Amino acid sequence: MIPIIQNFFPKATGTQLRLPSIRPWQLALISATLLVLLYNQSFWRLFIAATGGVQLAHVPLYLGSFLALVFIFNAFLCIVSFRFLLKPVLIVLFMLAASASYFIDRYGIAIDASMVQNVFETDVSEAKDLLSLNLFLTISLLGVFPSVLVYRIKVEYPSIVRAVLTNTGFLLMSAFIATALLMSFFKTLAPTVRENRQMRFLLTPTNVIQASKTFVRRKFEKPLTVTPMGTDASKGNLWNGKKRRTVTIIVVGETARAMNFSLNGYERDTNPMLSKQEGLINFTQVQSCGTATAISLPCVFSGFTREDYSEGKARSQEGLLDVISYAGIDVLWRNNNSGCKGVCDRVYYEDLSRPKPGDPFCNTEECFDERLLQGLPGVIRNAKRDLVIVLHQKGSHGPAYRKRYPAEFQRFGPVCTTNEVGKCSRESIVAAYDNTIAYTDYFLSKTIDLLRKAGAEDNVDTAMLYFSDHGESLGEKNMYLHGAPYIMSPEEQRHVPMMLWLDDRYSDRFAIKRECLASRRTLNYSHDNVFHSVLGMMNIKTKVYKPELDLFNACTAPK
Repeated sequence: MIPIIQNFFPKATGTQLRLPSIRPWQLALISATLLVLLYNQSFWRLFIAATGGVQLAHVPLYLGSFLALVFIFNAFLCIVSFRFLLKPVLIVLFMLAASASYFIDRYGIAIDASMVQNVFETDVSEAKDLLSLNLFLTISLLGVFPSVLVYRIKVEYPSIVRAVLTNTGFLLMSAFIATALLMSFFKTLAPTVRENRQMRFLLTPTNVIQASKTFVRRKFEKPLTVTPMGTDASKGNLWNGKKRRTVTIIVVGETARAMNFSLNGYERDTNPMLSKQEGLINFTQVQSCGTATAISLPCVFSGFTREDYSEGKARSQEGLLDVISYAGIDVLWRNNNSGCKGVCDRVYYEDLSRPKPGDPFCNTEECFDERLLQGLPGVIRNAKRDLVIVLHQKGSHGPAYRKRYPAEFQRFGPVCTTNEVGKCSRESIVAAYDNTIAYTDYFLSKTIDLLRKAGAEDNVDTAMLYFSDHGESLGEKNMYLHGAPYIMSPEEQRHVPMMLWLDDRYSDRFAIKRECLASRRTLNYSHDNVFHSVLGMMNIKTKVYKPELDLFNACTAPK
């Protein structure tokens, strides 16, 4: 036993670490076994649950499925089991698998192309919220440590001709064994996989590889010419003879889920101010287009329905803000988030997310959403034309919910004070999240008050439309955060708040019957309605407008 230990650890004299020599096929098989065994806890939990739970009679199924995956992984590793190729590939796989398994197991997320897109498009502040000691330890133990072993181990590579023959033989043998095992349990595995397709998003590292491949293909495919949209847009006849300007604010919320708004029946009073806003209409049954900003934001402004939407389509065509601009209305995008995902590329853009020394609405790391309202009365007052302003919130973005609101808005507690949600009780996580909703309540109410004052003092007709881009999981079914593939996403990540406020002159101007809208507030709506509803509420005429998707259409007087 002692000689074996001495082979793995340096002696006291300072000799270097020595590892036993190994052949490529052995290293590939050992690595495949470790990847399937150590980096896929969530996959195996779901697999066992999907096959009826832990049962002694299912042990052959579990063992057979495990071996089948090992040999499938081994078959692919045989393709790269050559000098100068095998070790780099294994090191990359171990590092990717360690990172992916941490976030899957810790937050209950799944890895698909949109999740990879979130990684590349997040900002430094959001990324810092995910850093933790547990992440460092996991990467070190499951990523760095096996990578160092792979790097240091001596591999006895055969000649290139023999390597090709050997690798081909082991590939065919692995494929044969995996196929035989899968066919042996096909009767059980087929319906299990068919009914639980989300398992493919949990199997590491194949989920990361497939998702990255899809993301890269979408991201770097041949750039498309942006097709103009709604160039025929014009102001309808309800604008005729009106001298007062209009100001319409669209607030895009972040990570706000409808079920935590007391306006929707939540037991905590998270909306003490909005509940007192006269004329506010709250829509209670609204579904998002996606479960992450990178999907929902382009989708909701694109004019495509969720079923028809794709990133490629959205990038190749102008959207809602362009149509509004063609109608002769100025558009301003104010940002306190990680960009607009291409939605605001052709309109005026202000980034207010970067802290400035002495700013009362910022700390050293980020800014609170109130900064979006800084100087806005002057912008409204000095505008020469009708104006649409989009305010993109930081909102309730997690996991560091406590950072999303000023200290005076900590109304519920105790709160989770770390970004490692696994260390917090679910009650403290929810309390911190509810404080973000209470702050959003204050922010939206303050926006309405600003518009009401502008209407009285600056001779403008005003309105505000608010909706969130997606929701959030707070531990339900052991899931946290957002970004789950839509096919397996829970209601908590899709059910979003949406509300509308119009001043009297605005609703009169555009013949909007607010009582009618209020009576329809519990109907089922989605992000699909936003594009056409904004055009409808502002009486913008264009061929791209679809009245059947305009929630105002049934509640406007004949024009």
